Amino acid sequence: MTWLDVPSDSPFGVANLPYGVFAPAGGEPRAGVRIGDAVVDLATVLGDKVFAEPTLNAFLAQGRTRWHEVRSRIVELLTDVRHAGVVRPALHRLADVRLLLPIAVGDYVDFYASEHHASNVGRIFRPDTEPLTPNWKHLPIGYHGRSGTIVVSQTPIARPQGQRKTPADPEPVFGPSQRLDIEAEVGFVVGTPSRWGTPVAQRDFAEHVFGVCLVSDWSARDLQAWEYVPLGPFLAKSFATSVSPWIVPLEALEHARVAPPPRDRELLPYLQDSENWGLDLSLEVRLNGESVSRPPFSSMYWTPAQMLAHMTINGASVRTGDFYASGTVSGPEREQRGSLLELSWGGKEPITLSDGTIRTFLEDGDEVVITATAPGPGDSRIGFGEVAGRILGTIPL
Repeated sequence: MTWLDVPSDSPFGVANLPYGVFAPAGGEPRAGVRIGDAVVDLATVLGDKVFAEPTLNAFLAQGRTRWHEVRSRIVELLTDVRHAGVVRPALHRLADVRLLLPIAVGDYVDFYASEHHASNVGRIFRPDTEPLTPNWKHLPIGYHGRSGTIVVSQTPIARPQGQRKTPADPEPVFGPSQRLDIEAEVGFVVGTPSRWGTPVAQRDFAEHVFGVCLVSDWSARDLQAWEYVPLGPFLAKSFATSVSPWIVPLEALEHARVAPPPRDRELLPYLQDSENWGLDLSLEVRLNGESVSRPPFSSMYWTPAQMLAHMTINGASVRTGDFYASGTVSGPEREQRGSLLELSWGGKEPITLSDGTIRTFLEDGDEVVITATAPGPGDSRIGFGEVAGRILGTIPL
């Protein structure tokens, strides 16, 4: 228990301590950890200039041993009242600070790791064929995204423009996306880099990945349908990806680790389930304040350790600040689908909100908020905060 006035059931107690970057009123960006509804200025309490940087990258690069040392020291500061005189002057109310993108993002990869999501998409777009592609259960499918358009939660999202063509159109047309969607995802932040030419085995996942955040992957489905053959997502995905401002350390998620779902295919040795790095995260998606979905991350077919192993098996290296996302998190039930594409079944089954408004895809002014929690020690819950974004109109050319 902390000596601070933090409720015992707070999802941001000492069992969590997520890292972020904040700017106090009139101050420069710096690193902090969240405790309750406050942020601790780490540069002040730890006397380490690495935490006075505008991103967490320099700290993340120090590696797992240093991550553990810092976390242990923060726990000591927050649980031993003798340190109150040091900590109190370094506390900032969340309401008084501006939360920023916590890392300088290097490479960005987005996966497609939910069997339920991939099957739903297959049934929507390829109703007369098998829903999963032949390779899906043999390897984690992904694509390399655009790291420069990863933005922090609460950043407004402009409606993208591009080419689209329906089967009834004789030629493609250009204009704003009419089928703008969200994907509720979970992201993984790389701390320790790997050597080029040396794959990262699943057993070394926690040596390289520092922590976990939430992701709202905005998707223009009509642009995607026209452009993705033969090379996959491009402009339909690259305009914006929102992330939560808090990175929950892997060390805080030991009680959330679970086995992945049963396999019905023999996996190649480098992907076999040697490590239980499934995670029991409970997500919630709210559209204009109303809960529309509760996707369970525990149902994901591919684990983050398998994603990292596959991403590097060809010798590709990872660097500090690299970031990869899980792809849409969807469960087996309708109310567990993590995208509007699935919830409205490609627009054929509109969603009616409690105020009577109807949605198939996002309209200008809509706000999407994704939250999540995970089991902590005892009966506690680990909070991830939220990732939120509101849709603007199209920016004129």
